[in-house]
Amino acid sequence: MVAHRIALIPGDGIGQEVTPAATRVLDVVGKRHGITFEHDEFDWSCARYRELGAMMPEDGLDRIRHHNAIFLGAVGHPSVPDHVSLWGLLIPIRRSFRQYVNLRPIKVFEGLESPVRRAVAGEVDLVVVRENVEGEYSEIGGRFNRGFPEEMAVQEAVFTRAGVTRVVDFAFSLARQRRGGLTSATKSNGIVHTLPFWDELVAERAESFPDVSPVSEHIDALCAKVVLDPARFDVIVGSNLFGDILSDLTAAVAGGIGIAPAANLNPEREFPSMFEPVHGSAPDIAGQGVANPLGAIWTAALMLDHLGHPEAAAEVEQAIAAVLARTRVRTPDLGGTATTEDFTSTVLEFLGS
Repeated sequence: MVAHRIALIPGDGIGQEVTPAATRVLDVVGKRHGITFEHDEFDWSCARYRELGAMMPEDGLDRIRHHNAIFLGAVGHPSVPDHVSLWGLLIPIRRSFRQYVNLRPIKVFEGLESPVRRAVAGEVDLVVVRENVEGEYSEIGGRFNRGFPEEMAVQEAVFTRAGVTRVVDFAFSLARQRRGGLTSATKSNGIVHTLPFWDELVAERAESFPDVSPVSEHIDALCAKVVLDPARFDVIVGSNLFGDILSDLTAAVAGGIGIAPAANLNPEREFPSMFEPVHGSAPDIAGQGVANPLGAIWTAALMLDHLGHPEAAAEVEQAIAAVLARTRVRTPDLGGTATTEDFTSTVLEFLGS
């Protein structure tokens, strides 16, 4: 029996509803594979911020530092500015635990029609690798002359050789394990310093991966090509901003942002990695019991794989695929009438619970 201790942060909105779905799936598939999960739940959220003035306690990072993994449901509420909730919880975890790879797999499942005509089940299967701790989302900058006509805001992008190299190496290694194709997102024709530097490092690291075929695409043209011909892509690597945009775009191509999983990885495993569906807290439907748990359940599969259980992870993904291909169980965001419980129970049936 293998035991894993998971830091569970349901967070806000529908995070409170889809996180239990994910843990139920983990418990069922874990029982079959000799895996047990101990979930330590933390109330870190916008609700906590409104009550105590902080998204998490001062020693929050120390409380979860020694867990095997972190599972986050969602963060955000209209009563708390987004930059407060994000920089008070999610970003400190990513950066303090050196989770420099944001991994977002996307595929078109049979039975879930894409809004994009050429996005066909069995053909679209790609991964976006996003640099996760520097780039355009740096803390360097500020506001000046507030309230005066010459008021200004400055935000500095930070690209380091170490930061770019390590995420690009991860993407090349992943492409080598998949179909051997890597697309680098850039904009070096317009951004004169950071993106040419990015391009140079991608070309430099490509020499160490002769079995991978890299191409470079400007981000604007790349977004168009993802919509026009998504099946052509295997692994896409991009900066923090470009990877963020591409992740949501590819999720929409696959049928909806509610299905998309994500992993914030520390590949060296010096710190715990964090796993989160990317749909957000969806306060407009929170509490109605109709949130789509697919993204959270697929995220649980990513966590299983990271923890060294690829067979169990594959079973969870196969159960998701079976629900979509063989039933009409769909939550409202996918055009159906199923509840969160309906979808979760159906996944568990296909897992043989």
